[in-house]
Amino acid sequence: MSVNNQLTRAQFDQVMVPNYAPSAVIPVRGEGSRVWDQEGKEYIDFAGGIAVNCLGHCHPALVEALKAQGEKLWHLSNVMTNEPALALATKLVNATFADKVYFANSGAEANEAALKLARRYALEKYGAEKDQIIAFDQAFHGRTFFTVSVGGQAAYSDGFGPKPQSITHLPYNDIAALEAEISDKTCAIMLEPLQGEGGIIDADIEFLKAVRALADKHNALVIFDEVQTGVGRLGKLYAYMRSDVVPDILTTAKSLGGGFPIAAMLTTNEIAEHLKVGTHGSTYGGNPLACAIGNAVLDVVNTPEVLDGVKQREQLFREGLNEINEKYHVFETVRGQGLLLGAVLNEQYKGRAKEFLAASVDEGLMTLVAGANVVRFAPSLVIPEADIAEGLVRFERAVAKVIAG
Repeated sequence: MSVNNQLTRAQFDQVMVPNYAPSAVIPVRGEGSRVWDQEGKEYIDFAGGIAVNCLGHCHPALVEALKAQGEKLWHLSNVMTNEPALALATKLVNATFADKVYFANSGAEANEAALKLARRYALEKYGAEKDQIIAFDQAFHGRTFFTVSVGGQAAYSDGFGPKPQSITHLPYNDIAALEAEISDKTCAIMLEPLQGEGGIIDADIEFLKAVRALADKHNALVIFDEVQTGVGRLGKLYAYMRSDVVPDILTTAKSLGGGFPIAAMLTTNEIAEHLKVGTHGSTYGGNPLACAIGNAVLDVVNTPEVLDGVKQREQLFREGLNEINEKYHVFETVRGQGLLLGAVLNEQYKGRAKEFLAASVDEGLMTLVAGANVVRFAPSLVIPEADIAEGLVRFERAVAKVIAG
């Protein structure tokens, strides 16, 4: 027995703030799409650390990048720049619409930077009246006070006193509601091109086109929160690439570091110039270790082989989930794109997503939920087909267990 076995789930309750309720399982090792806990029990990972481990656990290219950079330079601060940050920024600019990159450590931080930039841009270009941010119901943009206020879920934003002002929430995919609300006072429209936390709900292309057209008409910026959809998750490097709709600001995190904390905000020259020296910053943003790993992630993911493979794997998931559903009749539909999929529970099983998650863990499978009614899957983009097959076998056992009560 290793010394780790003396560290137990009970200790979490003794030493950790109680805002999480982790499962009893304590993983200690991972390789590819498999994970082992303290007892040596093996799990297949369909959760991906909430759409983070885009290349699975301990991918050789990422391990090598971490080791190599770990022997060179760990941290400088932004008083100086560093080569990994310059290389990664250049890769992101070359691969996207953007001219400029700002590095942060998490999706919430990247979104905070995007919102501050949108407000600053509008203030300096059009004046103090132009401050309205339009966002959407059930959106999730992070847990800072600004981002949680822009996110459309009161459960996360209420109970902390007065919120930042001039934020309006509208129904997602509702063009008429947006037309009725937007005005010359609107400084930005912020959205996820596929809502993750809100239930795996994809944006209609016509809705995205309307967002872009109305924003242009009223001199507002379009911010795409691609924290969860970015870096290959939907089968394109970024979700905006599925259509002709290009945002003014894009945020990316989660998969960008493959498990190492890093985030970025991408934008154009014209907008970027409003974050002058001293207007925003981050001690760890652009950290050499994080950026070295981000470089390795992009080198692997931004290839036809991996991006095309996402769509193939999506089909395997859809076929497997449909087969399970034909037997057990628990899902209304399977929503989502690429390897961000949500099995929506039907009327009979509404509100019980967590039971399916718990039963899956018992069967040696890691899954997620997206609200109370959706079982969410966000595995590695390179998960072996054999692991998909075995994971679905385990998921079927979990479904059978829930039905049996």
